[in-house]
Amino acid sequence: MSELISRISEETKAAMKARDKARVAALRMVNAEIKRVEVDERRTLTDSDVLDILTRMLKQRRDSLAQFEGAGREDLAATERFEIEVVESFMPAAMSETDIEVLVDKVVSETGAAGMQDMGKVMGAVKAAITGRADMAVVSAKVKARLG
Repeated sequence: MSELISRISEETKAAMKARDKARVAALRMVNAEIKRVEVDERRTLTDSDVLDILTRMLKQRRDSLAQFEGAGREDLAATERFEIEVVESFMPAAMSETDIEVLVDKVVSETGAAGMQDMGKVMGAVKAAITGRADMAVVSAKVKARLG
């Protein structure tokens, strides 16, 4: 079992003992998604796999939050904000824009990327290095700016 899955389980138990219903619900949602992927793919997940799941969950929650805020549903938006906060607590520290730029420059020089035709190669290497630590839309914009 991955270290991250163990940590999430321990947090769930602690929230249950503290009778924090909102946190228990959010953590059960995370556990359910991890279990779903484990069962669907019939394999034990690594920390990297769990980070991918959490990143996907964050993206979904942020999209929902924007829709709820646009529709004026503050009650549902508050729930999404709380779930985002819970999921983010398991993510590694976010990279700064400067760190992202330095990494992109390093990968571009290592891969010998010359233009936009090499974007996929650069994005693949950068994604592997920053899993869960940066929004890939921001990274993509930085790569485009560097190669374009």
